[in-house]
Amino acid sequence: MKVAKTIFNVAGIYGIVVLLPHYFMEEAIGRAQPPAITHPEFFYGFVGVGLAWQFAFLVIAQNPIRYRLLMLPAIFEKWGFVAASGTLIAMHRVAPSFAVPVAIDFILGSLFLWAFLKTPQEQNP
Repeated sequence: MKVAKTIFNVAGIYGIVVLLPHYFMEEAIGRAQPPAITHPEFFYGFVGVGLAWQFAFLVIAQNPIRYRLLMLPAIFEKWGFVAASGTLIAMHRVAPSFAVPVAIDFILGSLFLWAFLKTPQEQNP
């Protein structure tokens, strides 16, 4: 159970560190990787939903047994991104360097699955 706590704490902190700056990077991203962001509602929506999940990971870390079932959508959060991004990379719609964050999320999703399988079910009194 200590390993599950560590996995979800690390994932949550990492995700906050990576995603939070995006709120201030819309123009910089448009300059570095044209064209500019044309639908900011999707961009900021993605960042907001992504950040919400990072806080959910921190909640799971507080009590992995109690929140064990929440690990299942957490796995989908990671692997859903991996599947979509992997497809975009294969179609040459994003740069191959995007494989780095995709690989990180694949590893985190795998660790989430491992934590789910190793975490005992909550015993009802």
